[in-house]
Amino acid sequence: MNDTPTPKDPPPLKIVKPGFMSKFKSKRSPSIGGVETVLSALKVHGIADARDFVRLHPSEDEYWSCEICFVSVPVKGQKKDLLHVIEDDLATQYLPSNIIKRQRLALASKPHGSFFLCVVPSQNLDNSWNKSALAACEKARTLWTQAVSRKDEGYEEYLIKFAQDQDAFPPPEWPSRTFDELLEVTFRGANIDTDTHPALLRLIGAKQDLD
Repeated sequence: MNDTPTPKDPPPLKIVKPGFMSKFKSKRSPSIGGVETVLSALKVHGIADARDFVRLHPSEDEYWSCEICFVSVPVKGQKKDLLHVIEDDLATQYLPSNIIKRQRLALASKPHGSFFLCVVPSQNLDNSWNKSALAACEKARTLWTQAVSRKDEGYEEYLIKFAQDQDAFPPPEWPSRTFDELLEVTFRGANIDTDTHPALLRLIGAKQDLD
């Protein structure tokens, strides 16, 4: 009698296919140390247009501009005019004063890192709208601040409101890029620095050389 056990047949090989997420899972780390996400062009608007609580960068020297000249230029195929920066001498020489805007910009953030360039009034500060908007911008350097129009109440000014709990939102993680870099990205292709610039020619109704 043979007591040697008869070897059993091996179980059939089971092929396990990777799950869908495993197959397409990213193999790169979520972030690379020391590398910051490249910012695209930032929106430009007043503090009240944010329709939310806002913080402005606390460093006026580093992330608030000097007074800059702006014009709004009609663009074919777009309902909204495109804001351009323009050299002051060109604006004064070629354009009527009523379409030139002179104002400052400051880096600003809504809660959770929604950055934009906030218009900071720098002229006609006796105007109640400008005066209250400037006051809101100043408060927003240190506090989550909201500016709300009081026009429906019959007042020509903004109501300045503060977040009930200032720690309701984390402090902004301001980008390390310089303010010049942010401005350059935002106004790339929208800066009028010659008297032959297509945007200036559009504003004065001059024929453009399409060659």
